[in-house]
Amino acid sequence: MLKSLLALLSLSAALLAGPAGAAVEDQIAARLQPAGTVCVFGQACAQGLKVPGAPTGPKAPEDVYNTYCQACHATGVNNSPILGNAEAWAPRIAKGIDALYESGINGYNNGAMPPRGTCVDCTDDEIKATVDYMAAAVAQ
Repeated sequence: MLKSLLALLSLSAALLAGPAGAAVEDQIAARLQPAGTVCVFGQACAQGLKVPGAPTGPKAPEDVYNTYCQACHATGVNNSPILGNAEAWAPRIAKGIDALYESGINGYNNGAMPPRGTCVDCTDDEIKATVDYMAAAVAQ
């Protein structure tokens, strides 16, 4: 009889706690929610956001040269033509501007001139503008 009474009490408690138990579970779930959310570029919540310090437009040829090209083209490393040295640039310019662009974008001489001069985030147009900048330095 005692077992039956305990079983009846347990069943009654479970039946009475059902709706209240769901409310308690909802309260617990609400307290476990994250304090904030993460908004990723490409999602609707990120429209209009800007990355601090991110470039706002194309890189200037002089900046690309000073950042990526100067180490070799100011010193002649790996037989690279020095900026402004008409004699060193003459045979390269004689091949035509498209050949210079090709070397700038894809590299030259089995890696002596690395692709894009190591500017991995430069666009083809930025590389071409930098090549134009360097070629113009010998035309002056």
